[in-house]
Amino acid sequence: MQGQPAQPGFSDRSSPWPVVAAVLVGCWTVAVTVGTQTGGWLADQVLLGFGRDRIGWLWPVLGLATVVLAGTPALLLALLPRSRAVRATGRAWLIGAPALGVLTLLRVVPPVHHEAYLAALAGAAMLCALAVRWSARRWAYPGLVGPVDGPAPTGDGDATRPEATGNGDATRPEATGDGDATRPEVNAEPVGRRVRRTGPVPLLAVAAGLALLLPWAWLGALGGLLETALALLAAAALGVLAATLLDAPFWSPFAVGRPPRPARLVLVGGLVAGVALLLLAAGTGQSGAQLPALLTLPPVGFALAALWAATWRPAADPTAADPTEAIRAGRTATGWLVGLAALGPLAFTDPEEISLLLVGTRDIPFWVAAAAGVGLAVAVVVAIGYAVLLARPTARTPNRRVAAVAAVVLLVAFGVVDLGPGQPGLYGERLFVVLRTQANLSDLPTAVPGRAGRDARAAEVYRRLVTTAEQSQSDLLRGLNRLRLDPVSYYLVNAVEVDGGPAVRAWLARRPEVARVLVSQRLRPLPAPAGQNRGTAPRPTGPEWNIRQIGADRVWSQLRVTGTGIVVGSSDSGVDGTHPALRAGFRGGDDSWYDPWEDTRSPTDQGGHGTHTVGSAVGRDGIGVAPDAQWVGCVNLDRNLGSPAHYLDCLQFMLAPFPAGGDPFTDGRPERAPQVLTNSWGCPPIEGCDQRVLRPATAALDAAGIFVVAAAGNTGPWCASIDDPPAPYPDVLTVGAVDSQRRVAEFSSRGPVPGGSGKPDVLAPGVGVVSAMPGGTYAALDGTSMATPQVAGVVALMWSANPALVGDVTRTRQILRDTATSATPTYRSDSPSDACGGPSNVTGAGQVDAYAAVRAAQQ
Repeated sequence: MQGQPAQPGFSDRSSPWPVVAAVLVGCWTVAVTVGTQTGGWLADQVLLGFGRDRIGWLWPVLGLATVVLAGTPALLLALLPRSRAVRATGRAWLIGAPALGVLTLLRVVPPVHHEAYLAALAGAAMLCALAVRWSARRWAYPGLVGPVDGPAPTGDGDATRPEATGNGDATRPEATGDGDATRPEVNAEPVGRRVRRTGPVPLLAVAAGLALLLPWAWLGALGGLLETALALLAAAALGVLAATLLDAPFWSPFAVGRPPRPARLVLVGGLVAGVALLLLAAGTGQSGAQLPALLTLPPVGFALAALWAATWRPAADPTAADPTEAIRAGRTATGWLVGLAALGPLAFTDPEEISLLLVGTRDIPFWVAAAAGVGLAVAVVVAIGYAVLLARPTARTPNRRVAAVAAVVLLVAFGVVDLGPGQPGLYGERLFVVLRTQANLSDLPTAVPGRAGRDARAAEVYRRLVTTAEQSQSDLLRGLNRLRLDPVSYYLVNAVEVDGGPAVRAWLARRPEVARVLVSQRLRPLPAPAGQNRGTAPRPTGPEWNIRQIGADRVWSQLRVTGTGIVVGSSDSGVDGTHPALRAGFRGGDDSWYDPWEDTRSPTDQGGHGTHTVGSAVGRDGIGVAPDAQWVGCVNLDRNLGSPAHYLDCLQFMLAPFPAGGDPFTDGRPERAPQVLTNSWGCPPIEGCDQRVLRPATAALDAAGIFVVAAAGNTGPWCASIDDPPAPYPDVLTVGAVDSQRRVAEFSSRGPVPGGSGKPDVLAPGVGVVSAMPGGTYAALDGTSMATPQVAGVVALMWSANPALVGDVTRTRQILRDTATSATPTYRSDSPSDACGGPSNVTGAGQVDAYAAVRAAQQ
């Protein structure tokens, strides 16, 4: 029988053009896939950095673009060339592109709902596998399908010539009765030629997959129980999808001859399979989690090729298994190896922590990159090793016992690594349950001016909050304890934090006493400490420029006020209590430090952010506004991330400090509450907060006569960018940043905010501010975080100058606004829409003037 005539633009096997076209399409597919995936993640990170909402249509559009850009040339490869191998290449990439498009659509699920995403990923991967199976049965290209039980016995790879199998034209589907290209043709093998038993091959795939998991067990950490179980399910589904796509009809065109050419099968087939796996890897995980998979999955294609070569090696033993066992073994090996390789990024990373916000230190992005790099090296070693051991013409497949021992050894190694240098255990997110009933603070008695009046008012607020929480939470807590969900109660906001996934969340949301249920984020542990941030600026020799610009040095020298008698509370990354500029200002006692993250018992700080902000408020040696005020501290940020519960932990501690190990409900001491709070943080939705969650907390602190200062945020110059709690709330004084020329910093967030409150309230220097850093060092930093503690220091000066003003939050705010000096607004552009509704939404009342404010407070 004669082969088909050559088609225009492509000739038979003597022409190199089909191969050249396949190479070009492969390079194009890799470039498109890597480019869209990296670009999409970077877009997400830029939006996150600027405090903007995720673009819901971003990933669906990128997925569609990849389908069109990668799928179109793959379709041409699948249809036009006469080479069977080239058409198999095109078909694999053609199916992989829409599979990527489908999996990419799932990223419309918000990252905070990771369990829902993993469940959807598992379902979508299985549906894609069924679709691929259906296409193999119903839609086979001429010349694509051939004997699926092993390599063609022609020895030359020309798919246009009839196969010497006795069944006629190889360009037609096999005569199986139903056109199923995936069913083995038992009679396609010459009589007397059988296949070696292939039981060891799946075990070798398991061993290779466990080897690829070792870096993740060492450098990563698991999420919650349900999250881990769903990651296993999703990885298994991806393995099934890969096994269906890279089945015998895919490999057979590359395994030509009797015996097959293993070098061609491994090098060419493995390369084509690697591009197909790249497409699947691009859809594996939420935005960020797919990036390590792009490195570790493609080299697996070469290992798969070697495993398939081992299944197809002919044996002299005529009693060996029939060809169906070889196909089943190859399919099983593919599923195990790809599934285990995909499990690492899915189960051992939290995509929300693969963030540009954490790249400054050895945090999660660093360790994910390290795990991916080690995983890539392991994948390459496995691919080369299997190619040498299994795919040489003279190679022998290891027996089942050797393969089983290898799999068991790797499984034991996985357990040892996870329990030893790894981070064993489950580290899932928790739920933050806000109750409908909140304490009534509207009828508090009229405040008595001064410190005594403030303390009495704080004690009454504390009593009402605790009573309300105890009464309204009792039934809920009984149910939560019965289910062993480890509830933690809060009173400043009447709320409870518990363990649980989507099912628990749905059950809680239906309870009549529950207003809403949020996700309270938890960080996964690091394999090694991130290291302590230190500064490189020289030690100041006098008042810094920002201190002089707001006139604080004049308050010290001319008004003889330095903040004596006032305590400033800091909720931040911590404080280095041994710093020379801060050591003398720590209030001391057993109720001046609280660390809900690590339970440290003395002031410490790894990140440096909290040390810098406390230094700007009360530091000595010319860096702090109120150098003789005292400070107390609480850690609400760990590695620059927080959660609703830990933000609330610190705010509760500031209302009623309690001794180390004490119960906030029974051991709180409201009379020991600091008078002023500096808060250089915000709680965005990615950490679990909504706009209302901390509103009762700041309202209660305000009612208690505690002055709350909060950073506006660093998401300017966009209008309406003051949006993360607590900055938009009317009962906090919100602070923006200016530079040394009194120009509003472009990064400084601005109004308007919902509800009509004018935000920001005031401005303070926030560009190049020198302050303390851990280890006795100093650094110049930018941000509204740097401006905020200076305003807290000004309040401390005001209340130190006039103790009768202590607790009078309303009058103090008004003095700060009335005495502020003008500042120059900056805008995103000349468009009226970028003017934020007027200069007041950019500058507030202006830059705070410490000297004028203290003078006004004394009158």
